[in-house]
Amino acid sequence: MSERYLLGVDVGSSGVKAVLVEPGRGVVASATREVALYSDHPGWAEADTDEWWRALGELVPELLRAASATSRDVVAVAVSGMVPAVVLSDGRGQPLRRAILQNDARATVEIHEVGERLAGVDVLARTGSVLSQQSVAPTVAWLARHEPAVWAATVTLQGSYDWLATALGAPAHVEQNWALESGLYGLDGVVLDEVLAATGVDWPTLAPVVAPGTPLGEVSAAGAAHTGLAAGTPLVVGGADHVLSAYGAGLVVPGDCLVKLGGAGDILCVSDHVVLDPQLYLDRHPMPGLWLPNGCMATSGSILRWEQALLGGVDLTTLDAEADASAPGALLALPYFLGEKTPLHDPNLRGALVGLHLGTTRGDVHRALLEAIAYGFRAHTEVFAADGLVVGTTRVTNGGSRSRLWRQILADVLERDLVSIVDHPGASFAAAVLAGLGTGVIEDWSYVVGALPVAEVITPRRSLASTYRERYAQYQELGSLTTDISHQLARSNRDN
Repeated sequence: MSERYLLGVDVGSSGVKAVLVEPGRGVVASATREVALYSDHPGWAEADTDEWWRALGELVPELLRAASATSRDVVAVAVSGMVPAVVLSDGRGQPLRRAILQNDARATVEIHEVGERLAGVDVLARTGSVLSQQSVAPTVAWLARHEPAVWAATVTLQGSYDWLATALGAPAHVEQNWALESGLYGLDGVVLDEVLAATGVDWPTLAPVVAPGTPLGEVSAAGAAHTGLAAGTPLVVGGADHVLSAYGAGLVVPGDCLVKLGGAGDILCVSDHVVLDPQLYLDRHPMPGLWLPNGCMATSGSILRWEQALLGGVDLTTLDAEADASAPGALLALPYFLGEKTPLHDPNLRGALVGLHLGTTRGDVHRALLEAIAYGFRAHTEVFAADGLVVGTTRVTNGGSRSRLWRQILADVLERDLVSIVDHPGASFAAAVLAGLGTGVIEDWSYVVGALPVAEVITPRRSLASTYRERYAQYQELGSLTTDISHQLARSNRDN
């Protein structure tokens, strides 16, 4: 008897990852293809959907070979990805331009304009989040103003993972957390006509909202020809990458918390009730009845990639070793290299590095960047506490979690034990689990509990608590002092 495999795919800002999961054994094959991040102007963040599609076409055959499987052994597919990335497609389902990613900061003027028109609408109560850098309505207003031909030709508006599932053969749809974080739909999944009207542009009919784990279509003949999957393979609705990463890491109980050290920085806490806070985003947990209030910093690991490029490609292991020899808090940095999302919601903020002198080393600089990101996460834990969320077990995952130094700094700054899941396969794993839940191959949502091995528990060093408390207070003060200058620089760069 052949084994039954579940295919999970995750569309990220730096790559597309796919895994094959055999429910009795877990992940049996994994592969990744890098994709480019395009930033043609300051604050822009785009990706090429052709690169996503090409990557998927290469990944599936590779996984089948690695698992010694055939296309008929894959019994279901689900896709995860960045949220709320924006893909505009024409009537044939073909993208009209590059995808605009969730950390794109071009629509600063439009955020203000749309916000003024929505002055009488409680956007937070309607959608769970405030109008911000990642809201889709201002992005659409920008497109209609600057790329009118593209917007006029738009028939379908989707996120990264929903578009890829549709390219495979699913009907046009949007998953519930893309809908929620887009700000175009309410908590009940109904389109908010007042938000659409506030853009001042004509909209196509928006796609229906579907919950994760819902069977939705089959792999088409074209999808099969491109990927090597069997035509007719069931497609199941996936979900937002940060939400599925949290679920896949075993977050199923209120109070469970996850820190994701990815290209952006995410922190999520499970709640059994709706949490409305203008400093946070609100997502639905894949499990019915649970919610995921969360924060997303516009940059995290992406700052380190910038740093590497600036330093000529030096590897992060070398930088970590040099930073480990540097004094904690020797410099102070602000991580606002793409503006900031939560908790500040200010796309015009800019990064900073303070305390430089002629004896400063690149280890000092690297450590300051790691610490700055940790301070950003601490700000979010304070918001959680103010909202009455009791944070319990805290896990740390994603690419940055491979850095022992970064995890230690994070534990030191948060003053919390961190459960390290170093080899977390990411949202692609949970997408595969959803594929199984949607087809009955996996029967229980609790499948993810204990499914991934724990590397170690990082304990904070109490000897550094006072130093990091002082630096965190200075971090907040520095952010306040530099806000006006950041705004002036952002405005000047846009004008030029």
